[in-house]
Amino acid sequence: MKKAFFSAAVVAVMSLSSCYVNTFNVGKGAQSNTSVSKWNHYVIFGLAPVGVSDPKEMAGGATDYTVTIKHSFVNGLVNAITFGIYSPTTTVVTK
Repeated sequence: MKKAFFSAAVVAVMSLSSCYVNTFNVGKGAQSNTSVSKWNHYVIFGLAPVGVSDPKEMAGGATDYTVTIKHSFVNGLVNAITFGIYSPTTTVVTK
């Protein structure tokens, strides 16, 4: 019983800790530390987008900014609680 619980706990921790980050620069990249973040909404394990943020709009007319799209711990936790029905990610735009 202890071994089964330990194995399940290890699998849960490993699946919740697998965060990914995708970062790219527009123009010269971020010139200050001002940032705006927004959640992106997907359903069915991320296959169908419901509401996706627009980094250009989030930049507010800036020509140089950095966009980071990540699957944070909180996003993964929400995904796990809903069994993959709702799979959010976070977009952060740093100007």
